[in-house]
Amino acid sequence: MKVTRALFDDVMAPNYNPAAMIPVRGEGSRVWDQEGIEYVDFAGGIAVNSLGHCHPAMVAALNEQGSKLWHLSNVFTNEPALRLAKKLTEMTFAERVYFANSGAEANEAALKLARRWALEHHGESKNQIIAFKQGFHGRTFFTVTVGGQPAYSDGFGPKPAAVDHAVYNDLDSLKALISDNTCAVMLEPLQGEGGIISPTNEFIQGVRELCNQHNALLIFDEVQSGVGRTGELYAYMGLGVTPDILTTAKALGGGFPIGAMLTTKDIAASLKVGTHGSTYGGNPLACAVAEAVLDVINSKEVLDGVKHKEQLFRDGLNAINAKYHVFSEIRGKGLLLGAALNDKYLGRSRDFLVAAVAEHLMCLVAGANVVRFAPSLIISDEDIKEGLARFERAVAKVVQG
Repeated sequence: MKVTRALFDDVMAPNYNPAAMIPVRGEGSRVWDQEGIEYVDFAGGIAVNSLGHCHPAMVAALNEQGSKLWHLSNVFTNEPALRLAKKLTEMTFAERVYFANSGAEANEAALKLARRWALEHHGESKNQIIAFKQGFHGRTFFTVTVGGQPAYSDGFGPKPAAVDHAVYNDLDSLKALISDNTCAVMLEPLQGEGGIISPTNEFIQGVRELCNQHNALLIFDEVQSGVGRTGELYAYMGLGVTPDILTTAKALGGGFPIGAMLTTKDIAASLKVGTHGSTYGGNPLACAVAEAVLDVINSKEVLDGVKHKEQLFRDGLNAINAKYHVFSEIRGKGLLLGAALNDKYLGRSRDFLVAAVAEHLMCLVAGANVVRFAPSLIISDEDIKEGLARFERAVAKVVQG
């Protein structure tokens, strides 16, 4: 059967609007479409393809596990899940792990745990969850309500209650909302969908202190910023602040669906048998691949390489801007970067994305005013330079109209 873009409209729900080109093969940071046209991938499946396409370590792990055992329910213990959980606890602050299939499910588990922990330790009145405007935590009804973008949560009926939103990087805004009835504060240590916004040191330290004062749990959503994306294994490691609960997904599986919630022994104790669960969470195939991904990424060579590659991107984007004057700033950290459009080009991030695809470059947007880049963490310097050359041609076309 011939697969075309038109077939999408015939058989799929209309909540996406994919590009006309159809990728069929990838290797490293290059992708080829049905016509054999080659693209440089600066999108990384939205910060997912942490080792690019078809990395040998991932392929080997998948093939090996695929010939052994594909699925077990959580009625049984499975080796790949426990090996991965052991490594995650050794590599982070965490003592306990819960596996899910996605970032949204990991965040759902974190929010439910926070509410259950507060109920058990402080009573029914301690149920408020505070998150931040322009945040993004997934598309379940609970997580999309906690995410601070009403456009994603409006129109589906009554929302989960006791959820409030402060302004990111504004401690006074949080102080006005937080109280002893707050059970948790949830934030991204680097806002992704909200425009690639980094926290100030004062803000992130202040959030931790306010949580301590009010016996509220601090939840870091590291679905997009985690697993080497910022040049640290997890972004919290570079901020001097340790959360009580951390969620991770996207890059963890390198393209194979998996999510995880990490926390301490004492907090995890509130998830007693029967309080939460998942059919596929801890799937042996997913956990085997994720272990291989972690083994590659959690090395000095790869993490230091992310910082080097960040500088290549910044230098290249600044050089483009010096010629075409389209960006107000380059935001972000590591290989989660955003080129924020200046006043003249506000609202036109998608125009730059479309122009990039026409120049055989895959990139992203983070709202209407930011072009986002989230490539493989091991993308070659040569691919960065080639991709930036293609992006420059795309910028030139937008500027020239």
